[in-house]
Amino acid sequence: MADRLEQLQARLAELEAQVEEAWEQSRAQWRYRFTQGRIEFDQGVRDAHRLARVRLWQFLRRTRLMVVLTAPFIYAVFIPFVLLDLFVSLYQAVCFPVYGIPKVKRREHVVIDRQMLAYLNLVQKINCVYCGYGNGVISYVREVAARTEQYWCPIKHARRVKGVHPYYGNFCDFGDAEGFREQTPKLRRALRELDRDG
Repeated sequence: MADRLEQLQARLAELEAQVEEAWEQSRAQWRYRFTQGRIEFDQGVRDAHRLARVRLWQFLRRTRLMVVLTAPFIYAVFIPFVLLDLFVSLYQAVCFPVYGIPKVKRREHVVIDRQMLAYLNLVQKINCVYCGYGNGVISYVREVAARTEQYWCPIKHARRVKGVHPYYGNFCDFGDAEGFREQTPKLRRALRELDRDG
């Protein structure tokens, strides 16, 4: 089983490299680049984006009333997102140094950049900022929780879990008391080496 997991993890690393290559190809296709941390489109692309933008009044006129009425429910979740973001940031700032776990870089998870697209109107830009923040916070929290789980309880569940985090494959099998005792110190050391390995 361990050999199979190692093979799958090696395959996953290959796929991640292919994803990075595809990102680079996408940047070239859509003619944008990063200059001093800013996204820049070629001038002709920016002009085409402005022409493709649906004017705010047209966008609002086309929006169904029921969709507008759901907006307060969507945006009410902003407060729990902010609280979760703050508490998890505080948690890792206090606890991770004690455990020797490298801190999760929040900026790698919370990415807010789609409001720079000229083909979005004001409402679409606000929605994109909100979605980028909400999904980024969830991703950030998941990574903090995953590192915590590897440190404290690296045991697989008895049932199959959908969408597991990347550390889960190395966890001890459910019911393997000896493996848990032997593997936990190794898994903790692996966490401490995350910064060095990237």
